[in-house]
Amino acid sequence: MALFAKRPQMSNPLHYSTLSLHKNLLIVGLGNPGEEYAGNRHNVGFMCLDMLARKNDFEPWTNKKDLRCALTQATLSDTRVILCKPQTFMNLSGEAVQAVQHFYKLNNTQTVVVHDDLDVNFGQIRLRVGGSSAGNNGIKSISKHINEDYARVRVGIGPKTPEQMDTADFVLQNFTKTEQEKLPACIREVNAILSEYVFGAPFTAETRSFL
Repeated sequence: MALFAKRPQMSNPLHYSTLSLHKNLLIVGLGNPGEEYAGNRHNVGFMCLDMLARKNDFEPWTNKKDLRCALTQATLSDTRVILCKPQTFMNLSGEAVQAVQHFYKLNNTQTVVVHDDLDVNFGQIRLRVGGSSAGNNGIKSISKHINEDYARVRVGIGPKTPEQMDTADFVLQNFTKTEQEKLPACIREVNAILSEYVFGAPFTAETRSFL
């Protein structure tokens, strides 16, 4: 258990002092590369990592072709935090995550994946370690490559509306105008969750609401 940990201010989520037990941490955000996908529901993992990097003075993103991802890193307290956005497209995300883990000699206890989840309603974020993919092909790929026992930050994008719409079509749509107005609050809450973990808070199963 970390000493002196406290919940950070939402406006500046990673800048506070504490003692950390994490020395190296890999945070993966899922999405599809390319401007045409940038605002899609499926890309909320990318959105969260982009804000995390901007707000906390990470190095510029670098496209690592050999690792099949875009990477950046920073040292926060005494923890090296590596941010990874797979560039494989969603269905092959596991190839990039496995490559980055091997390159940095990291394991699943040092890995967190941020991704969209259709089984969670928009307005909620659920945390858990392990479990099924809930139909997310990026999570299916990662679990296939590194097993299931890694932490997940599941960002709600449900329910699917209209219900009869094909799931692939729904997740590849942009957020609605109303959702876009509320999305910054969602991303700030994800950043707060990640900051707590970076600075030593335990990663426990819970559901948070940001609306």
